[in-house]
Parts: sequence; C-alpha cells; structure tokens
Amino acid sequence: VAAFQAVAADGGPIAAAAAAAADAAEQGLAATIPLQARKGRASYLGARSVGHEDPGAASTALILRALAEVTA
Repeated sequence: VAAFQAVAADGGPIAAAAAAAADAAEQGLAATIPLQARKGRASYLGARSVGHEDPGAASTALILRALAEVTA
C-alpha cells in the first residue's frame, strides 16, 4: 500500500503505482521465507515452516503482479 500510494501521490500513472506495489509485495514475500509460521495451518508445522514462503504473501504478490500487468 505504501509503495502504491508513494507513486500515486506524486501523480504517477496507475501502471507505475501498481508495478511499485507488486515489487514491494514480492520483496515482502521473500522476507517471509526465514520466518516461522505462528498463525494459520502452517503454524502446525512449527519449525518446519522455516524456509517456505507464506501462502498469503505469495497469493497477494501474484494478484498485485497481475494488476501491474493488466494496467501496463
């Protein structure tokens, strides 16, 4: 949201704002890999969840990348 708003607030085109949001979401997705899941179904895995992407972050990154491609 912050990446999208930063571009949109400067009067940038929606395509650029969507691309910035998608890039930020992909960086956030990568940041979830070393984390241990504490909520949801993945929390049942405990320490075995470390090293895997968070499914919610992955789906959000996919949706935002699709938005960026459609608006481009």
